Parts: sequence; structure tokens; C-alpha cells
Amino acid sequence: MIGIVLFIALMGITLGQRSSLTWPEKFARDSIGFVQGIFYRPASAIAGFFEDIGNMRSIYKENERLKIAVAQLTTEQIQTRNLKETNARYKEELKFTKEQMAKDNYDWRVAQVNSVSNDSKTLVIDIGEKDGARVGQEVRSMEGFVGVISRTANFTSTVTLLTTLDPKNPNSYAIAATALGKEKTFGMVESYDPVTNTFQMTKISEDDPIAKGDQIITSGGGGKFRKNLQIGTVEKIQVGEFGQTRTAIIKPAASFVDWKELFVLYTPEVPE
Repeated sequence: MIGIVLFIALMGITLGQRSSLTWPEKFARDSIGFVQGIFYRPASAIAGFFEDIGNMRSIYKENERLKIAVAQLTTEQIQTRNLKETNARYKEELKFTKEQMAKDNYDWRVAQVNSVSNDSKTLVIDIGEKDGARVGQEVRSMEGFVGVISRTANFTSTVTLLTTLDPKNPNSYAIAATALGKEKTFGMVESYDPVTNTFQMTKISEDDPIAKGDQIITSGGGGKFRKNLQIGTVEKIQVGEFGQTRTAIIKPAASFVDWKELFVLYTPEVPE
């Protein structure tokens, strides 16, 4: 009976209108909230963890895309710079050939170097018989005279460099030379010293006006090589082999290294 009375009283209190909760209700609500918090926080943490993993993957993929974009941009910048340098060089060479053609009345053809021999005495260019190349044609760089075509094939030619000049070699040749602006100067460039990287111009008469700093060019004498091909600059002058002549030491105009484009010289055809 007492239990029924307490139950009815409790129901009345619960169902009645009131502004506050009883302490059992508060305890129950707090207990439920505490338990819910225990389960909610790990669930929230786990959800946040997987969300962070998803964000990390997105960031990683974005970083990969950015790295690829930067690498591509760097490559494109290098390619653009190389193209600009090549175009500038071609423009310079075009201007150079036009000036030389007007001056010397030669036909010029640009040749690419395909290979260089192990001893650096010959090289192969991409101009051959199909292009009208023939043995004996002069080849030069922008700086100066570098050699002559010694062998030809259909599409390539072998160029023997001036660094092979040797008076003791029966297959070698001497180049008749003079000084730019000094018609009375004459000598023969017939040897090359690989130790000092210089040419020797011999058979210069004692009264020759040649001097240090003169620009040495082909004279055209003997008919083997055309005139006005730059050979180099006089570094010093010394007494000749037998004391009757003088010898000039010539620093080559061409570098004979780092080959890029060369020029093959053609004699313009004369209309019949």
C-alpha cells in the first residue's frame, strides 16, 4: 500500500506543471548525458581522423600535381631559353654570311657537325656530294678558316682541320698568307704546334712590314685556297730557321673546339 501511495505521489509530481526538475530526474539526465558523451567523443574523433586522412590525400595529390607543373615549367623555360639562344645565333650567322658574301662573292652553305674524330684532326659534316660538296673546298667557322674537305660521300663529308698542318707530312699542305691591310707581307703557314696551340708562318722576308697584332689571312696565292680567309693574329715574330728569314707565331682565329655550325664555301657558278 505504501508503495502504491509513493508511486501515485511520484506520478503526480512528475505530471504536474513545474519549472524545475527533481534531483532524481537531474541525476538521470546527467548520467545519460555523461554516457552519451563517452560514446560521442570517440565517434567524433574517429570521424575526424578519417576526414583528416582524406584531406591529407587531397593535399598529397595536389602537391604531386604542383611538382609536375613546376618541373614542366622549368623544362619549358630551359627549352625556350635554348631556342632563343639558337635563334639569336642563327640571326648572327645569317647577318655574317650576308656580309661575307657581299665582300668575297662566295656562296656559303651552313653545315652541321655530325662527329669529331678521336684525335680531333678531322670531323664529319652533313653536306655531301648530293649538295655539291667536293674535295678541296674550304670550311670555316664564324671565327675563321678551320680546314678543307678531304673526302666526300653522298650525304656527308670529312673535313681535315688546319691543326694537322705539318711540313714533315707529305700529305700536308702550306697556306699562302698575308697580313690584312699589308699587301707586301707574305709567308707560308705550314705547321701547327699543339702544345702552344699556335700556327707557324715561315719564309717571311727580313724587310717584311709584318708586326705583332696583325691579322693573318689567306692571300689566294698558288690558287689552292681563296683569299681573305682569316687564319689568326700574330703573337710574336722570331728569327727563321736559317737566320735569313723570319717566322711569325700565329694564334688561331678559330677555337677548334665546341663545334656548332660551320660554313662550306662554294664558288658561284658563272653563267655560260
